[in-house]
Amino acid sequence: MFQALTRRSFVTQSLQAGALAGLGDFAFLQALPPVSADDAKVSRKKVQLNADIEPLVRLIEDTPRNKLLESVAGVMRQGVGYQELMTALFLAGVRSIQPRPVGFKFHAVLVVNSAHLASQAAPDSERWLPLFWALDNFKSSQKRNMDEGNWSMPPVEESKLPSSVQARQRFIEAMDNWDEEGADRAIAALARSAGAGEIFELFWRYGARDFRDIGHKAIYAANSFRTLQAIGWRHAEPVLRSLAYALLEHEGTNPAQRDAEPDRPWRENLGRVAKMRADWQQGRLSPEATADVLKNLREASFSDACDHIVEQVNKGIHPAALWDGLFLRAGELIMQQPQIAGIHCVTSVNALHFAYQTSGDDQTRRLLLLQAAADLAMFRKRMAGGKMNTDLHIDTLVKADLKTKGPEAIVEIFADVSKDRLLAARKTLALIESGGVNVDTFMTAARRLIFNKGSDSHDYKFSSAALEDFYHTTPQWRARYLATSLFNLHGMGDKDNSLIERARAALAQV
Repeated sequence: MFQALTRRSFVTQSLQAGALAGLGDFAFLQALPPVSADDAKVSRKKVQLNADIEPLVRLIEDTPRNKLLESVAGVMRQGVGYQELMTALFLAGVRSIQPRPVGFKFHAVLVVNSAHLASQAAPDSERWLPLFWALDNFKSSQKRNMDEGNWSMPPVEESKLPSSVQARQRFIEAMDNWDEEGADRAIAALARSAGAGEIFELFWRYGARDFRDIGHKAIYAANSFRTLQAIGWRHAEPVLRSLAYALLEHEGTNPAQRDAEPDRPWRENLGRVAKMRADWQQGRLSPEATADVLKNLREASFSDACDHIVEQVNKGIHPAALWDGLFLRAGELIMQQPQIAGIHCVTSVNALHFAYQTSGDDQTRRLLLLQAAADLAMFRKRMAGGKMNTDLHIDTLVKADLKTKGPEAIVEIFADVSKDRLLAARKTLALIESGGVNVDTFMTAARRLIFNKGSDSHDYKFSSAALEDFYHTTPQWRARYLATSLFNLHGMGDKDNSLIERARAALAQV
């Protein structure tokens, strides 16, 4: 039977069998082949998949939800591996779930990369669990898509595709003019004639250019790139068509022909980038500058926030110090309002920073830094209509005493999460700053609780983004940033999901 997550069993097993082994009994997964770290990572030498992926995609699409895990377990026993299953799941979502709005039911696609990141960080024997969850989640989104009109991606009109010479310019023109048909044809042609780097240099910009769908456009751009890196570029064309269609989502008339608020930061920032010093990617790390960015974002309009970033850059501040301020503000907003908008403050900044790290274009990198500041200012404006604890600040968070040490302190904190998130955050700050536990051990506990108790795509999206960005902040701010994640992670007292028992039952029938 699935063991209860008691303090005694947790501590005993943690000390005897390795860090955090007591956060759930996953022994039933031993019936499946283990997923090694190499299997879960991108293989640049190995052919990712073959032309037979269609039957597996159809299996996922056509099998009823209450039988899917059993069917998947059956093909896994026949040799279907982790990457092949992830590929089929991602392509099933891309093909059969409308990416508009970019969120809601489309989280079945957005969450695949987040689930994959959780798998990569998990012990070998547990790497199937996030994928099982994502498969089940897909069926829920698929049903909603059917209820809302049963959209599916149509075949591309081959006779109307531009030539390879024309494709890039046609794509830019179509995206700039919010032309859906033109963009669809152009991206299909571009996918066949250009490489990933060239294509995603364009998508980094279009994913960040407007605030519609509260950051999900940038999130989809980042997650599609990352998932394609794992499953293979040979699957890119339908993914890129879905992404282009998603990024053109808008309300009302053509945004290119009007001045809508979601578009203003980008249009203004196109002028700001020229005001930044030529060697802007050099400079000094400055805690004072980070604190100034954080303070500014608490009150500034998006225009003032972007002007402040330019001012700091031109004072010789290194971009890493400015990103520190952006990460801290995103974490602070989830503290102040641990709801859907606060979650997306974290996940959208994570996506914009990933694009910033990945882009090789100087102007695009400048724009992504500025857009992150603008988005946080616009998030604050959006969140102001709800209940916010604006007195709660990340830089003045006070440490709280722990009653225990080592692995037991992690148990203490995650027990507090279910009762008092602020107290859990304060104890996390104390634990991490003291070096009293290995941070990876702490993160393993957080992820195992997601496996056991996660019930929503945002559980995976948020945890993957927040735990990843711990390492993207500079060392002096990391403990405070990690502490904010306790406002949306799961605690030991939260209700278990049904996934573990359903997966065990599915495997028992094979």
